[in-house]
Amino acid sequence: MSSPLAFPPSDDGTPRASRRPLFNPSTPGGATPGSIRFNDASSPLAFPEGSSSPMRQPETPRRLFRPSSDPPSGGPTPRSVRPRADLRSSAVRNNFRRAHSNMPPSTPGGEDRIAFPSSSAAPTHPTLSAQELPSADDTVERLAWGSTFTHREVFQAFSDFLRNFKAKYRTVFDRERRVPTQVVARPADGERLVYQGYLKTMLITDQYILNLDLIDLQAYAPTKKLHNALVKFPEEVVPMLDQCLADALEELVQTEGMDTDREHLDVAYRVRPFISDDVVNMRELNPSDTDKLVAIKGLVIRATPIIPDMSEAFFRCVICHHTMQVQIDRGRISEPDRCPRQVCASPGSMVLIHNRSSFADRQVVRLQETPDVVPAGQTPHTVSLACYDELVDIGKPGDRVIVTGIFRAVPVRSNPRQRAVKALFRTYLDVLHIQRGAPNRLGLDASTREDGDRRVGAMGVGGEDEDDVALTVDAERQDEEEEETRAKQMEATLKEISQRPDVYELLARSLAPSIWELEDVKKGILLQLFGGTNKSVANGGGGGGPRYRGDINVLLVGDPGTSKSQILQYVHKIAPRGVYTSGKGSSAVGLTAYVTRDPDSKQLVLESGALVLSDGGVCCIDEFDKMSDATRSVLHEVMEQQTVSIAKAGIITTLNARTSILAAANPVQSKYNPKWPITRNIDLPPTLISRFDLVYLVLDNIDESTDRRLAQHLVGMYLEDKPESAATDIIPVETLTAYISYARTKIQPRLTEEAGNELVTEYVALRKLGADARSSERRITATTRQLESMIRLSEAHARMRFSQLVELEDVKEACRLMREALRTSATDPTTGLLDMDLINTGSGAGQRRARADLKREVTRLASEMGAGGARAVKWTELQRELAKQSSVGVEASEFNEVVRALESEGAVRIAGERDKRTIQLVGGNA
Repeated sequence: MSSPLAFPPSDDGTPRASRRPLFNPSTPGGATPGSIRFNDASSPLAFPEGSSSPMRQPETPRRLFRPSSDPPSGGPTPRSVRPRADLRSSAVRNNFRRAHSNMPPSTPGGEDRIAFPSSSAAPTHPTLSAQELPSADDTVERLAWGSTFTHREVFQAFSDFLRNFKAKYRTVFDRERRVPTQVVARPADGERLVYQGYLKTMLITDQYILNLDLIDLQAYAPTKKLHNALVKFPEEVVPMLDQCLADALEELVQTEGMDTDREHLDVAYRVRPFISDDVVNMRELNPSDTDKLVAIKGLVIRATPIIPDMSEAFFRCVICHHTMQVQIDRGRISEPDRCPRQVCASPGSMVLIHNRSSFADRQVVRLQETPDVVPAGQTPHTVSLACYDELVDIGKPGDRVIVTGIFRAVPVRSNPRQRAVKALFRTYLDVLHIQRGAPNRLGLDASTREDGDRRVGAMGVGGEDEDDVALTVDAERQDEEEEETRAKQMEATLKEISQRPDVYELLARSLAPSIWELEDVKKGILLQLFGGTNKSVANGGGGGGPRYRGDINVLLVGDPGTSKSQILQYVHKIAPRGVYTSGKGSSAVGLTAYVTRDPDSKQLVLESGALVLSDGGVCCIDEFDKMSDATRSVLHEVMEQQTVSIAKAGIITTLNARTSILAAANPVQSKYNPKWPITRNIDLPPTLISRFDLVYLVLDNIDESTDRRLAQHLVGMYLEDKPESAATDIIPVETLTAYISYARTKIQPRLTEEAGNELVTEYVALRKLGADARSSERRITATTRQLESMIRLSEAHARMRFSQLVELEDVKEACRLMREALRTSATDPTTGLLDMDLINTGSGAGQRRARADLKREVTRLASEMGAGGARAVKWTELQRELAKQSSVGVEASEFNEVVRALESEGAVRIAGERDKRTIQLVGGNA
């Protein structure tokens, strides 16, 4: 009764499914006439004659650690091992059905030649151990469905791999492929048993996942065939690897004499294979990849909440209380129509017991092509990912990930209540492994990640994740004194660079080395990549108060052809989480979030925009001046509070947008006019410009010497030989990103008392620049926003030096960068003096005085020409008379603003339209 094909007998004793014999007894040997083609030696279904039962289903699932004492008789039995949710249970049963429809029958009275999974066993796949394999003198070989490899071969090859794989095999294989490899410093390092160390780590750190790099299987000669089988038949091979891993851990416990008194009875040890070298574009996925192991990379754009996915249903009879478990078949529950007990057999008496059923955590993630791989003129492709158990919530929207999984294709039903399906199939990826980040991109800011973002044991042991900071490296390395890991070697290299006296200039030269000069601009952007420290400050100096941003915003304004867009593109390529967008092609909802309908659940969901996807990274916005007013309005909250408030379609929420903004803008007339303030040149509201920490003017000035050197640099880039003027002392981009990532992760600088006093002194000195003995009105030369910007720049400079304390030199460099940026962007073109009101309000103190003088002059002329307000004066005549008496030209727009301001104050009255407009002084104002 344990077989899925066992049916309860009917009243007359014959099975209910069919009353005719299953096999034809008239055929010799019990074979059908058409079975000759299946008995060919090349067929994967061919078995030796006379075999009675090629496969046996184990009665109970294997456990790594056994209880010290058996449970008492009649007591509860230990809970069965939880099955893998990423390998769907329907695969084995579907394979069986396909095999049974084409298999030749066995001899009468004999057993079937394919073992069926028992309905009472918890694992969704047959769990075969080495002890259950046939003996050496047995002629039976168990073949996996659709393949030509046997279970014996898989167990022997993978067991040998776990015991004997050495580091030198991978090094030699990488050299043969001519790819970068880890240098083996000593011969003893090459003899290290890699996976034996991983197994010990799993036992010590309570990890239950082993990350298996498929390149290691290729590098080891006995497992090359296993590598091909794993790629083509992952559904069959991965469960065997899981069982082999459990056997290897049990063997290690026995040989090492390790303590087994721990709660590991219900742990299902799993192997998560991943592909690191053959990552395909999601556009290249085609039907030939169905049910195979593939690896794709992309950008996570949406992740659903965690969904409970039933993996095993529990039914109970309401009459006799008989219970049974039913496996989920292709997402559907085969509810029994009657009680399976022969003494009961009551129809419609089986009910589903939810709290006794088994569920798996499930999450659907939407992966989109990264912008750098999308062909020109085409929209990016998207693929749905199905993540289960510990893989949920590993990838956040905005993360760039490399995903390894099984490519699936499922039919689409025209009506969910009917069996008819369409010829169109829906594809998705069952995820087996997720790898975040890339070696040439910056790491994530740890302050933007909550503690619960990564689940315990989710990353596992082995593979590329071995160097992840979330792992307990100290526990993993028992032979730490004998070897120096790659992470420690890189850390030593980075600390050596930080000790150089010219580290600041070295890193600035290495940032966008193809762009000539612009040293201060590069230094400002370099400090933006390092960033300040995110903190919460409350009264008394403790945490829990409002959050102060540590991200630095930079704006580049200048003439066309000054490499502004090139700098943005370079920063976007190395940013950890970043979106590159253009102001003209962006909308308010595209930058923040928009409401759409989920195609699966039909519910309204919130899709993240560019700023939300850049949370924890850098958002690059080109053509910043071309944005519409509605789009600019959403940036005010993002740039200061670093949040996005949404109230749309019944969804009221606040999203995090903890991102640094790097923007580039062109002047209104394509050429920057030095006689105009910056707010008039780029047509941006002053309230938005004031939220940038650094505003740089990148102008194209005519200078013969400068033009010659720039032309030589550009021409030298196209020469085969490196020109002599090219910078030679730079560090590679991988080292630069590793340097910045290490600083952002490890260094959290704090202000010292000396640095704090220097900041106060510099701020007061900057405020004193607004004093003017010729006028009672003081110019605003600095605000508290400039003080906070200097604090963030000081912290970023300390991070750049790998210093945990902000010292005097950090404050001096931050103040120098602030003064240089203000000198070019906040200088009044009429007076040549520094005036922050040009950025904060759009007009400086000199402009305000000139406008007040202009108001008095207009009032005087209107009184003289209108006989003290007795009659009205024509608009054009008053404007002409004002131009004659003024030593400085008065533009028509400025005259209009002054007259409108007088009208709003009640000083004059305007009548008529266009050329017939008249101005009359209100009585009492003469």
